[in-house]
Amino acid sequence: MAAHLSYLMSKLQTLSTSDHSSVVSMNLFVALLLACIVIGHLLEENRWVNESITALLIGVCTGIVILLISRGKSSHLLVFSEDLFFIYLLPPIIFNAGFQVKKKQFFVNFITIVMFGAIGTLISFCIISLGATQIFKKLDIGSLDIGDYLAIGAIFAATDSVCTLQVLNQDETPLLYSLVFGEGVVNDATSVVLFNAIQSFDLTHIDSRIALHFMGNFLYLFFTSTMLGVFAGLLSAYIIKKLYFGRHSTDREVALMMLMAYLSYILAELFYLSGILTVFFCGIVMSHYTWHNVTESSRVTTKHAFATLSFVAEIFIFLYVGMDALDIEKWRFVSDSPGTSVAVSSILLGLLMLGRAAFVFPLSFLSNLAKKNPNEKISLRQQVIIWWAGLMRGAVSIALAYNQFTRSGHTQLRPNAILITSTITVVLVSTVVFGLMTKPLIRFLVPHSKQTTSMVLSEPNTPKSIIVPLLRQDSEGDLGSQEVRRPASIRDLLTTPTHTVHRYWRKFDNAFMRPVFGGRGFVPFVPGSPTERNNTQWQ
Repeated sequence: MAAHLSYLMSKLQTLSTSDHSSVVSMNLFVALLLACIVIGHLLEENRWVNESITALLIGVCTGIVILLISRGKSSHLLVFSEDLFFIYLLPPIIFNAGFQVKKKQFFVNFITIVMFGAIGTLISFCIISLGATQIFKKLDIGSLDIGDYLAIGAIFAATDSVCTLQVLNQDETPLLYSLVFGEGVVNDATSVVLFNAIQSFDLTHIDSRIALHFMGNFLYLFFTSTMLGVFAGLLSAYIIKKLYFGRHSTDREVALMMLMAYLSYILAELFYLSGILTVFFCGIVMSHYTWHNVTESSRVTTKHAFATLSFVAEIFIFLYVGMDALDIEKWRFVSDSPGTSVAVSSILLGLLMLGRAAFVFPLSFLSNLAKKNPNEKISLRQQVIIWWAGLMRGAVSIALAYNQFTRSGHTQLRPNAILITSTITVVLVSTVVFGLMTKPLIRFLVPHSKQTTSMVLSEPNTPKSIIVPLLRQDSEGDLGSQEVRRPASIRDLLTTPTHTVHRYWRKFDNAFMRPVFGGRGFVPFVPGSPTERNNTQWQ
């Protein structure tokens, strides 16, 4: 009995020690997040550094310190988890991106964005997979099957839309922002869908039937994920418009919007769809309908809340990636052949640069052929920026690499260890080197005048003007107060398809969608509001 009690006491002491160490780790991590915010603010005007690079470098420096203190045992405070990334950190980032995007600019370029994000990703995926298959077999890496090579293509075809958002400005370069940002979101979704499809198929015997099934499954996931996000956004708009939560509490409106957006993402993951696409289009629909159905205070609150959650999640991801880059468990397996690891990383960097160039310039040429207005065409300088800005790789690539090549947090196989460390190296080099050069490259190739900023600040009094950096809803002019001429012939219809589709969508939206789901112009009834007092005086 005494032995049993002493065993229980030792277990309780171990648990309490573990809990205490977890609390210490969380305290240090929160302190590092605060340091990233402060230092990022101080470097706001720096032409080279952005917040992603700042958090990444702070993470690397912290990892070195922890590595020295622990005498080479560990370099990070928290254990990387795919669930932490995909379930908790990624949804607020992608949702806020859809919620803040300028919808007209996005949908005017929608065909080009889908070409870049879907077709371009497939082209990049094929080039990286084929290149890795041919080159890696000549190196002393180890045995990799066809599924591993295809997974490498999907992993490194995923661009880092998070870092891109911090480098580009949608007010200074609206066309570039909509193209690179829109492509990044569709690209991430495409890469994840491709990766999941690769894992679910038996690729040892590939034939035409399996290839057709693969493409059909890919298109099904793409379409179904988008429709689920649209449905969730419309459902939230309808519920808030009909039930008038604001008459009792604006907190309920905010909570409903947040939970409905997160529910759409979780449902997509539950049904093995693309949660990235779902939550992105849920954000777009909510900003077009739901946001205009809530009270004024809820509009300000939701904008602050979504932007803050996204900002903290972005900093969290890059801070952890920086610390995880020095994890001794991964590097221990490749310490006997560092040259091989460097060669693999260099080859992967070269393949992703080649794969991106293989679709950006040809697809831009095809996109320009379909555009009649010279101002809407993508110039060669803009194509170079699109190519360069999409070279950064981030947490999506690391999470997919962990999924494919690790077991229980680290790998015991040398080829898997080489690919994990190479993925981390590619993410660090691409984020720091390409990220540092992106801002100067944009200012050199596409110089902008200060007139753009002054135009943004001098807009009329709209919900956007409450807080300009956060409330980035489209103005009335953006949404279509400028009448687009009716196409006079079939030729006009074919040469200006996006304007024509936008015109007919606006008519359908005003006639059918807004009366049911609310939207711009809808004024929620709130007891005690000026609207109610005016109505009482007239009775």
